[in-house]
Amino acid sequence: MNRWGIPDWLEKEVKERDKTCVYCGIPMTEQMPRRGPRKAVATWEHIINDASIVTRENITRCCAACNSSKGTKTLADWLRSSYCNKRGISKDTVAQVVREALRVNA
Repeated sequence: MNRWGIPDWLEKEVKERDKTCVYCGIPMTEQMPRRGPRKAVATWEHIINDASIVTRENITRCCAACNSSKGTKTLADWLRSSYCNKRGISKDTVAQVVREALRVNA
């Protein structure tokens, strides 16, 4: 289990599934670069902001920039934000796991 309470089997599965940010689609790096922005560093994300929901449907990987922007906002509210609007992020452009969360939690 990692420090965020994600079991090893789920961590492995999600890392294999989410090679690019589930929100903006950029390729992510595993470690902070020595120089340059950290915005593309992969971070753990709860699609639904509830740390007790540790499932393959709620645990994802996204870039640090999207994770920082989303913060504690609901997914629906965040998708209406200026951050998403400026970057072309919408319910139609996010990864399938996110679209499914939107469908189930609408």
